[in-house]
Amino acid sequence: MSDWTPSTTTPVRPRRLPAGLSGLWDLAYNLWWAWHPEASRLFAQLDPECWARSRHNPVAVLREVEEERLRAAAEDPAFQAACTEVLAAFQAAVRPPAVSAGDGARAPGVVAYASAEFALAPCLPTYAGGLGVLAGDVLKSASDLGLPVVGVTLLYREGYFRQVLDAAGRQHEAYDPVDPGTLPLEPVRGADGGSVIVTVPFPGREVALQIWQARVGRATLLLLDAALPQNTPEDRRIAARLYDGDQETRLQQELLLGVGGHRALAALGVRAEVFHLNEGHSALLVLERLRAWREVGLPFEEACRRSAASVVFTTHTPVPAGHDLFPPDLAHRYLGPLAVAAGVEPDALVALGRVDPADPREPFSMTALAMRCSARRTAVSPLHEAVTRRMWRRLWPEVGEAEVPIGHVTNGVHLASWVGPAMARLFDAHLGAAWRHRPHDPEVWRPLAAVPDEALWEARAAQRRALVDLVNARLARGEGAVALRPLDPETFTIGFARRFATYKRATLLLRDPERLARLLGDPARPVQVVFAGKAHPRHEEGKALVQEVVARARDERFRGRVVFLEEYDLALAAALVQGADLWLNTPRRPEEASGTSGMKAVANGALHLSTLDGWWEEAVRLVPEDAIGWALPVTDGLGVEEQDARDADALLRLLEQEVVPLFYDRDGALPRRWLARVKTAIRRLCPRYNTHRVLEEYVGQLYAPAVRGRA
Repeated sequence: MSDWTPSTTTPVRPRRLPAGLSGLWDLAYNLWWAWHPEASRLFAQLDPECWARSRHNPVAVLREVEEERLRAAAEDPAFQAACTEVLAAFQAAVRPPAVSAGDGARAPGVVAYASAEFALAPCLPTYAGGLGVLAGDVLKSASDLGLPVVGVTLLYREGYFRQVLDAAGRQHEAYDPVDPGTLPLEPVRGADGGSVIVTVPFPGREVALQIWQARVGRATLLLLDAALPQNTPEDRRIAARLYDGDQETRLQQELLLGVGGHRALAALGVRAEVFHLNEGHSALLVLERLRAWREVGLPFEEACRRSAASVVFTTHTPVPAGHDLFPPDLAHRYLGPLAVAAGVEPDALVALGRVDPADPREPFSMTALAMRCSARRTAVSPLHEAVTRRMWRRLWPEVGEAEVPIGHVTNGVHLASWVGPAMARLFDAHLGAAWRHRPHDPEVWRPLAAVPDEALWEARAAQRRALVDLVNARLARGEGAVALRPLDPETFTIGFARRFATYKRATLLLRDPERLARLLGDPARPVQVVFAGKAHPRHEEGKALVQEVVARARDERFRGRVVFLEEYDLALAAALVQGADLWLNTPRRPEEASGTSGMKAVANGALHLSTLDGWWEEAVRLVPEDAIGWALPVTDGLGVEEQDARDADALLRLLEQEVVPLFYDRDGALPRRWLARVKTAIRRLCPRYNTHRVLEEYVGQLYAPAVRGRA
């Protein structure tokens, strides 16, 4: 195990807190509060308006809260007692473990986990979607399990965009400047007390990066900041926006993440034994590792082997168009300085990123580079493994498709971050605290079968009411939530929230408006649908889908039945998965690698209706579909239009004939057959689809073998 630990330099405290509250500064600067509601509640109680306005930023609350409120909190016995209890739990949670957790499986030294995005809290604009949510949940589980994982990403000075809808329902992007000094981040300091700076070679210049850190319980996230005075104005803006910019900007960002990330770890003395690349954005890290091995005199081929031995690569993209490709001349220009430093011809490095190394006209592929330069490669579901093997089999022409060396570890979610308050209280009462600490143990969930239907229904109703209250409050404030009539807290509620990519088919439910209107408007069995999601700023087709959903929400037939909520973020995502009765997922198979939103909804007592893609294809093979949810019939091999038409018809037929009737089939006041399916879904699916299990499989299947392979 490395002796590296996060910087312990105490950040500058803008103000002194009253006695008894001073520990809140340390808590504010550790994102442990993000998955412990009792901790977040302390900051929200101090200044509810600032907490909401700052997107749940405790540092902003402690900076801005009025002195009178601080004094009142310090003198309030109830607040003091809650504060003391939370701080004691926090101190216990961040102590280094005596041994690494994970059912006794010791992690093989420090794991460096590099990702273009990490979703940890609404106030940190370092995420865009599911890739970042997975990365953030992995860090949280690493903290819970005591596994030494260090995340690496970029610090985006404008983050991902804020979604704004115009009067026509058209999406526009707004960018807000990010001041890291106002966030729960700390600059990493060197022995002399100064900032730690690393540089990355660019054509004709070096780009400097300052290292910031976010404490994530016992884990750490390093963030690389290019907005420094020693850089040119153009270079300061390279990492301003996540997933924005042209091809050259994307390649520049990926140089900063990969090469800069490796150099940041080295500068801090992090002796990582495993380097885990979460998608191809961080693939250039392998070239910096190769350069370092060349620096100690190894031949090029041996340096490649040594570099690959400690690298693990996870791919999340089953669609060829989703993989980063760069023109050969652009790759040569930006990789040239690394090649010179490694003492090799530039084409030797560029060839590592070509499927056919001998074809100089082929684009440079980050995924091909990561595949070729890692010893272990993993997809994120069984179906995705098969698709990925087929997609990349040309990299291993000497073996058959079934022998292509790509496995899978199905994604999961950090349950303590996503389970809502009412369901969490239900779990605490009937499962104890074990569901938080050992969610990957099936025995923990077994008592759920005996939970009274009344208690489960009460918890579910409370979370639906909370979602409806949130939607109606936004409607009343005119914040862009599109509807003219409020939602009903007793009505069956369907949730659909995700990135508005065309393959996710956000409008599949809306293809037959008249039929849908009859379904939603049935006075005996009413239904309401809540949509949310963002389209990529440069994806016009995705923006058109947003506009189509908004138009349906404004249609007189659907007012008060269909709602689109703008500005989809972590807080809204949590409210939606916690409050929906049914979670809808309609990707065009097999284009959804895994998906995780449905896992979160199931943990909150929603049932899932999806195409047989990603994690759901695996889930319904493990548990009979009619015990846990619903799946659309497979329509592989059809043309896009015919497949969409058949899937839309099957979706409405399921809703009309099975889903909605089951929800409204009441024994007294309770839908007992619905609740039986909810219990089975939670009991059978939660032990598998969580990031504690994911990390356990990473350690056993990827990390430990990587270390043994280096020996």
